[in-house]
Amino acid sequence: MVRKIKISPSILSADLTNLGSAIDILNQGGADMVHLDVMDGNFVPNITFGPAFARELKAVSKIPFDTHLMITRPMRFAMEFIEAGSDWLTFHMESYDDPVNTIKHIRDLGAKVGMAINPCNPFSDLEEYLPELDMVVIMTVNPGFGGQKCMTEQFSKIAEARVAIDRLGLDIEIEVDGGINEHNVGDVVRAGATVFVAGSAVFRGKRGPAGEIAALKKAAGI
Repeated sequence: MVRKIKISPSILSADLTNLGSAIDILNQGGADMVHLDVMDGNFVPNITFGPAFARELKAVSKIPFDTHLMITRPMRFAMEFIEAGSDWLTFHMESYDDPVNTIKHIRDLGAKVGMAINPCNPFSDLEEYLPELDMVVIMTVNPGFGGQKCMTEQFSKIAEARVAIDRLGLDIEIEVDGGINEHNVGDVVRAGATVFVAGSAVFRGKRGPAGEIAALKKAAGI
């Protein structure tokens, strides 16, 4: 089966004083999604933004929002982020809320559901939830900080996810989040990923966001 490969640039790495312009560049520059990193200062050390901020960004976006909840209680805020325009909502299996209830809650609210797994945990911990998910997010950095170096040892987890998904005959995206650039994106795609998050590689490269997206797509074989 030919899989469509997608790029989801992380807006957190953009110029935070000019995010409207950054969204417009992504609209025109070949991005498939906009990745929003939501942090609560509890599940991870940093704090980013809330639903009102997401709503303002969504108003100028022409592409889907891929919202990553790095928060302790995803069920508490799922409705607000979906009402703000999140098309995909990912929560961590390590969060405090029951995974089964969280998946059902997000789906009932009309969004596609993703589940992320941290580098320290085996993929087998997540595998039982696969039939209920639209996306699996393999973290290749520890969550909470941008600009980290990719943990390439996590690529075997991507391959493990691909084998499990194909064995079950499921249509699930495999997203990879953390330190992805044009030098390793080919390995990520070959391991079985279909979506890759790129922050610094898109917004802080010398070629500008549109040029960096084009370079990433070329390196990924898109």
